[in-house]
Amino acid sequence: MVVAGPITPGQVSFLLGVIPVFVAWIYSEFLEYKKISSPAKVHSDNNLVELESEAIKEDDRAILLEGGLTKSASAKFNGSSIKVNLIRFLTMDDSFLLENRLTLRAMSEFGAILTYFYICDRTELLGHSTKKYNRDLFIFLYLLLVIVSYMTSLKKHHDKSAFSGKALLYLNRHQTEEWKGWMQVLFLMYHYFAAAEIYNAIRVFIAAYVWMTGFGNFSYYYIRKDFSLARFAQMMWRLNFFVAFCCIVLNNDYMLYYICPMHTLFTLMVYGALGIFNKYNEIRSVMAVKILACFLVVFLIWEIPGVFYIFWGPSAFLLGYSDPDPSKQGLPRLHEWHFRSGLDRYIWIIGMIYAYYHPNVEKWMEKLEETETKRRITIKTSIVTVSLFAGYLWYEYIYKLDKATYNKFHPYTSWIPITVYICLRNFTQHLRSYSLTLFAWLGKITLETYISQFHIWLRSNQPNGQPKWLLSLIPDYPFLNFMLTTAIYILVSLRLFELTNTLKTVFIPTKDNRRLLHNSLAGIGIALCLYCIGFILLQIPHAQLDKSGLVVQSDFMLDLEEGIGESKLGDLEGLVFQQF
Repeated sequence: MVVAGPITPGQVSFLLGVIPVFVAWIYSEFLEYKKISSPAKVHSDNNLVELESEAIKEDDRAILLEGGLTKSASAKFNGSSIKVNLIRFLTMDDSFLLENRLTLRAMSEFGAILTYFYICDRTELLGHSTKKYNRDLFIFLYLLLVIVSYMTSLKKHHDKSAFSGKALLYLNRHQTEEWKGWMQVLFLMYHYFAAAEIYNAIRVFIAAYVWMTGFGNFSYYYIRKDFSLARFAQMMWRLNFFVAFCCIVLNNDYMLYYICPMHTLFTLMVYGALGIFNKYNEIRSVMAVKILACFLVVFLIWEIPGVFYIFWGPSAFLLGYSDPDPSKQGLPRLHEWHFRSGLDRYIWIIGMIYAYYHPNVEKWMEKLEETETKRRITIKTSIVTVSLFAGYLWYEYIYKLDKATYNKFHPYTSWIPITVYICLRNFTQHLRSYSLTLFAWLGKITLETYISQFHIWLRSNQPNGQPKWLLSLIPDYPFLNFMLTTAIYILVSLRLFELTNTLKTVFIPTKDNRRLLHNSLAGIGIALCLYCIGFILLQIPHAQLDKSGLVVQSDFMLDLEEGIGESKLGDLEGLVFQQF
């Protein structure tokens, strides 16, 4: 087996952490099997069921933006002190392992998936093949998926608006999830088939994701006014837990997965904009000042030459990226962050503005639906006509530009196709009420599918490498290979989504900031200890190598002294030094 790249302390620390967890989980399953098979321990079984029921109730109370929370595996984990839990874990306490069996299973499964990532992308156990683009095949596969989705998952929704209480469904959750889903499919196919000709469309899709970050977060904080530390920690966990482990296990820079730092940044900026003086968010003038301040901050950092690198320079250790491609070796470490974040620097603010006026638009739409038919049709026809005309102008004069030129206009024009889509998708009640739930389902796991594609669908073969190859499980059969790798890839992504939320419920308490702080400090402390141990372990082979080298050198000099005498040894030493 050939391993790409040297072993790092982070990778060793990951193994040091996951192996004991895996052993503890196996032992806990053995204990559970013994308990179930033993009729004398029925009462203990009942206690365990009660514990798991408590965990389920706690999960149901958790409020999450992303949805789809998986039930927690343990109810007592947050009940005891961290010190006690660690001691009970290290001593393999039977009751502790039984209480947290499902949590240990989730952690072990997460570790096994990351190991699979490493095997697929960093070893030669599995092969790779080259990407090939065929426009006919690309369009055929996508339209086939749309048709299947329409035939099997079209669903009508009757949800009521949080503002008006009526089923207007303007920009409802089902619709935005569907939106993310169909865009994500095209985004992934673009990578898999190297469909360079739709590059500009992909830029618009990414802008739409960032728009939804501004829209969704603003809506949540503005309506629910939940600026709690627990809520903030949940969002940061959702965005960065999985990617952090990918960076450690695969020795990649954070910026390789640029979507994660981008969404983290813009989520933080929305949180800061609404969280500062949040008591005055209901005042229009205050909100106008906040939005203008966001525009001003972005303008100062991204538009004024030199300011970006001064501002983000201290964060280069986190946001820097070193592309192994020889043609990009001379680029600054922050070049990738500057390019990626700059493309969508304004669109998140547009999302905030649309979210702020969302209630007003709903009220207007409610009145429009109640007007006489002729007037309603005239207004809607006008909206569609204007939208189509604006979309045509954008397509003709912006979208058709070459890649480099388009990128210059993108930050200032990406709101146009997004607005056109919103208008066309919502101009009738019938369109608003229906969604393709297959795409909505895919839209819920966009983060996992985005990160996983790099390693178990595509291949980079090296740290920080772009995924230029396809993972090959069935060599010489590209369509069968596509089918198999895609099935595994989607299933793994779904499971990662569930595991991320399961572990979030275990380690991020919703109403106990003190416990949250203790868990955070304990996590950092354990990570540092494991990293130090991993670093020390990696130094041992070097020390042994140096020592063995000295021994060999001493034996060699002793043989020389005994064989040729000291006088001839001096001549030999002189000859050796002359060679160097």
